[in-house]
Formats: sequence, structure tokens, C-alpha cells
Amino acid sequence: MSMKKVLVCGAGGFIGGHLVRKLKQEGAWVRGVDIKEHEFSSSQADEFILGDLTEQSVVRSVLDMRFDEIYQLAADMGGAGYIFTGENDANVMHNSASINLNILQQALKTGSKKIFYSSSACIYPSYNQTDPDNPKCSEDSAYPADPDSDYGWEKLFSERLYLAFGRNHGMNVKIARFHNIFGPEGTWTGGKEKAPAAICRKVAEAPDGGSIEVWGDGKQTRSFLYIDECLEGVSRLMASDLTGPFNIGSEEMVTLNQLAEMVIGISEKSIDIKNIPVPHTGVRGRNSDNRLIAEKLKWSPSKTLEEGLVKTYQWIAEQVSEQVPQTNKVAVVG
Repeated sequence: MSMKKVLVCGAGGFIGGHLVRKLKQEGAWVRGVDIKEHEFSSSQADEFILGDLTEQSVVRSVLDMRFDEIYQLAADMGGAGYIFTGENDANVMHNSASINLNILQQALKTGSKKIFYSSSACIYPSYNQTDPDNPKCSEDSAYPADPDSDYGWEKLFSERLYLAFGRNHGMNVKIARFHNIFGPEGTWTGGKEKAPAAICRKVAEAPDGGSIEVWGDGKQTRSFLYIDECLEGVSRLMASDLTGPFNIGSEEMVTLNQLAEMVIGISEKSIDIKNIPVPHTGVRGRNSDNRLIAEKLKWSPSKTLEEGLVKTYQWIAEQVSEQVPQTNKVAVVG
């Protein structure tokens, strides 16, 4: 039996780097591609190509043969400090849509039929997420559409793009809506980091007896899923005969202040939380609804949020010890 050939787009990113490692452990031959190399570890891909997937010529060069599986994780994205300023909307829309258009067209030309697309919980309507205690994020609630960011609108468009290629060209498309995936070897500073990493960094930087700032009133709710759990959900979807979209997330919903308190407890420091007003912190409440994926794929997270945070905090604390202290502001998106 020949070795499975896999292409991972976005292999230099957080989820992509972990995915490459998992695929190699499973015995696949992997080609990774990204506009940047992985920041925190050397890629384990058999081939790693630096390239801009918004360029058709790059996509033709990296998708130059039939792959058994393609994982499309590449996107222009970041945390609230990147998504909600409004200054990056054109790049987010253009770059991510271009990547998906290019990859699908070239996959079709090479006969690469099986392709996974990583969508986002950000596609869900803002009108269903105004109550922090009772958000509605079931897969069938995506329409009438009203994402709270252009990032979410692009993800929703691309979902429809993949589904259309599946219908019209017989491609074996798989779609998952990720809910705030976190863990070691993810962006933790610089403005594109998300809430768990940002909070871990702030707590690691803060002295015992100090304080951290959390954007907003801290009562906005989210759920967060550890990277290993995410990849297990993706594996089950890829092994199935189902398309999705499926939520891949945790149903352990917490407020942002509760998340900060959890990280502070892990650090064993005495740290105060100061909530500061900002123009936009995303929807008031968001939580993964796992009923569909539990029924169809028999998947649900096996570990608690705190277990994942322990590993993540330990890793980020090591990074902080080697860096110049940063600002103490924390944002959330997703």
C-alpha cells in the first residue's frame, strides 16, 4: 500500500504545525506550505514550501500533483486587536478568499478530491450572541447571516464556495467551524494572539501582587478547545463520509474574567484583574454546540479547559522568561 500524500496549507501556523506533526506520526507523506515558517519549532513536513497562496503561480507549484488529502487552514486572521480595528478588513477578505479560490481550482485540475476547510465560529449571527449566558451556535443557526466581522463574512462565503465545488465537481469536501483553538506553540504576542494566549502572557509577565488588564467588562463568554482535541475532531470528520459543517469546540463556557482567574490560579500568583473599556470585544456570548458532531461522529472533548491551560501557561511562561515584558492588555475574538 502506497504512503498517503497530504498537503497542509497554513503549515507554518499554530494548528497547521500541530496537524503536520500528527499526520507524520500516522505515517503520511506531508507537504506543508505557508507564507512564513513556523515560529516556534521546525516543521516536520517532508517538504515545506515558503509561498504566498494568494498568488495563483504559487498554488500551481505546490499543488502540482494529485494529493490524497488537502487540509486548507491558511487564512489572514488574528485576535480582536487585529480583526476589530477595521484597518485590516480588506486584507482579511481579499487574502483569505483568494487563497480558497486558488486552492479549490487547482485541486480540481489535479484531481485532488478530498479537501478539509477550516471555517470559524465567527460565522454565526451576532443577533444570536447578545446574551452571554445563552448564545445560540448550532450549525443550523448560521442563517439569516449576520457575522460580527468581515473575517466571519469571508469564512461564510468560503464555506459556500467549498460546498458549491462539492456539488458541481464531485469533490469530497469537509468543513469544520473551529471555536477558539488554543495550546502551546501558538501566537502569544504581537497583536494577533487570542484570549487564552494573551491572558497566559499577561499573567506570566505580571509580578506577584500585580495586576492585568482585560478588555471589556470581562463578562463576555466564550469556550476554548485544546489543540489535541481539535485534531481528533478533524480526524474523525476526515475519516467519515460526512461533509458538515460541524462545530469543533468545547461546551465549557466561561467569562473572560473567569478565564483570567483560572490562569492566575495555575500561576499560583496573587494578581488583580482590571477591566478596561474598548470599542469592540466581539459578541457578548459564544459557545460551541456539540450536539450534531456528538451524534454523527461520536466526538466530544475528553479534557477540561483547565488541563489545556496548564500546558499552555507553562509553555508561554517559558517564552516570556526569554522576552522583554509586553503590555498588559487582553482581547478576545472567536
